[in-house]
Amino acid sequence: MAAQQGDGSEDDATLSPVNAAILLPPTEHCLHSINSTVFIRQLPSQGLSFQLWPAATTFLTLLDDHRGNPSTGPLGPTLTALDSRRPPIKILELGSGTGLVGIAAAVTLGASVTVTDLPHVVPNLLFNVEANAAVLAANGGVVHVAALRWGEAEDVEVIGREFDLIVASDVVYHDHLYEPLLKTLRLLILGGEEAEEGRVFVMAHLRRWKKDSAFFKKARKVFEVEVLHVDPPCHGSRVGVTVYRFAGKNSSKKLLKANNAIA
Repeated sequence: MAAQQGDGSEDDATLSPVNAAILLPPTEHCLHSINSTVFIRQLPSQGLSFQLWPAATTFLTLLDDHRGNPSTGPLGPTLTALDSRRPPIKILELGSGTGLVGIAAAVTLGASVTVTDLPHVVPNLLFNVEANAAVLAANGGVVHVAALRWGEAEDVEVIGREFDLIVASDVVYHDHLYEPLLKTLRLLILGGEEAEEGRVFVMAHLRRWKKDSAFFKKARKVFEVEVLHVDPPCHGSRVGVTVYRFAGKNSSKKLLKANNAIA
């Protein structure tokens, strides 16, 4: 989860579900399909972006399942469609937080992944990528780390749009960031010369509040939104993690290209 705040500190400290005095030991995440483990350092006292959230572990499980049996599972059709691309496939993760999903994607898919978050989160991302250097190298995965602020066109220009797939987990959180996130998605999926037909965004999300529906209402104006997977509720929750697939509507692509031409 990425807080994406201006300075990343005040809201992080207020909303943190873990006592700030607790420093969690590195967590181990087993990838059964390749008999390997991903290690992740959390820093709860630093805020929301430095902690693991349920949607990330769900995404890791689905990636692991896909590696074990690509012909079944909710990610199968989306990931299999990338098989025709020149390897390695290129993946961009938004709001990476600890980097678990991006690292797991690189390991299980042998992909080149760029994990991104706000500048103050980057050092811990780098730490976790370096901590998993051996398992990445053994499976042909590469992870790059970069800062990316949602809603900032210049940041997207720096990162580039040459990605086959965009992913994220638990990034729909602060309602004032719905539009910046959607703007970044529009730039990556719908806009620019490098915008490629078939590029999609796959997001794991645990709904916490009714206000979350406002994000999806806005998103459906420009994207086709499909549910790929739903976890059963656990730990007393009323709902489980849901995995969505966002694809650009043809009408939205044409309108954005027309606007770009006029500009």
